[in-house]
Amino acid sequence: MSAIQTDDDGLIRLQKLLAQSGVASRRKCEELMLAGEVEVDGEIVTRLGTKVDPRTAVIRVRGRRLPPISDSVYLVLNKPTGVVSAMSDPQGRRTLADYVADRPERLFHVGRLDTDTDGLLILTNDGEFAQRLAHPSYEVEKTYVAEVEGVVDRATMALLRSPVLLDDGPVSVTRGRVISTSSQRSIVEITIHEGRNRIVRRLWAHLGHPVRRLTRTRIGPVKLAGLKRGQLRELSAAELGELLDAAER
Repeated sequence: MSAIQTDDDGLIRLQKLLAQSGVASRRKCEELMLAGEVEVDGEIVTRLGTKVDPRTAVIRVRGRRLPPISDSVYLVLNKPTGVVSAMSDPQGRRTLADYVADRPERLFHVGRLDTDTDGLLILTNDGEFAQRLAHPSYEVEKTYVAEVEGVVDRATMALLRSPVLLDDGPVSVTRGRVISTSSQRSIVEITIHEGRNRIVRRLWAHLGHPVRRLTRTRIGPVKLAGLKRGQLRELSAAELGELLDAAER
């Protein structure tokens, strides 16, 4: 999106911006505008030829936010187990820097994952976005799949319908399910908003089922599916738009 051409005032026709951003063809974007499906800064825009600032305008198409043009990068990494959620480590362990060594930007990680946990981690050079999204007041759902000791039964899952009180306060589980069980272990999935230190491991230990392995499989709209361990990709426009909304609530 950074290659989009604007006029001398830094503006661009709205339908042209939508088309160049991959929303649809120019003709289809005009139809969307005329149908009242396009909103700019909270106002429906139907006049063809309306110009906007692509760096600051908050644009929505059918309710979904279109990310603004920006020099910032927004990436997601499938962090392997054993990698420290930092750009350097005094103990010489592998870090996130090993997976972004070819990137010229100075990147921040949004939140963190324990060294012994694998899965999704967002990286960006947008420091304000990283701070806001990681703050507890911005309730972005995170989903984890855990292999835990013992058989997790219905009674245990029923306990998750109410906040579970841990040493540092209650934790609420939005959704939970048992994926599979055997005589000695269970595979379980839970979705929470919390980001406290080792919160998922402490929750399952409190319930009598210590975690053997833990993977974060989703952050808001961003899913792990298709991303190999150690692989990095850019967030899609739809993913970024939803996360930008979450960071501004």
